[in-house]
Amino acid sequence: MDIRRFYTFFSHLSKRERVILYIAIAFLSLTILDRLIIHPVLSRMRFLDEEIRQEKLRIKRDLHILSQKDRIIEESQEYKRYFTEEDLSTEEITTSLLKEIGSLATKTSVCLIDIKPTGIKEGDMYKKYYVNLSCEAEMVKIIHFIYNIENSNSLLRIEKFNIGPKSEGTSIARCNMTISKTAIP
Repeated sequence: MDIRRFYTFFSHLSKRERVILYIAIAFLSLTILDRLIIHPVLSRMRFLDEEIRQEKLRIKRDLHILSQKDRIIEESQEYKRYFTEEDLSTEEITTSLLKEIGSLATKTSVCLIDIKPTGIKEGDMYKKYYVNLSCEAEMVKIIHFIYNIENSNSLLRIEKFNIGPKSEGTSIARCNMTISKTAIP
């Protein structure tokens, strides 16, 4: 019954009205086709093209890193001395730190009065071991001691220090300092 109504309606239209109706139906069909099929397909293609472009950039970057493999291995061997062994315990690392500070003090003729470990601070990729110490020596020797600590191959660093004369009229100075050792497993 609905088809007959449509046919009756269509037969009463003039030629110009039929052309306009055909154009409207064609335009409506193209719009629906665009919204339901063409636009989603083109959007997905643009998205995939962008993903491909990003992946190509990642591959290019990875190839560049891979081409530098030998240089990276060479440099890692150079910095290997800064890494600590996985199987060393905290006590062993602290003991080696105390021994190294003791040998640096002996080397520069600095008298260690008090030396004690004060704790560990853990970061994402490292551990810092802290030691507090008090020492006495001539100012020049203390400066050499500080220099040797800062230039140690064991990643030692003086976090804070306080230097003052031992007593009035003497060339001997007393120094309190906190030293840290960075351990990279």
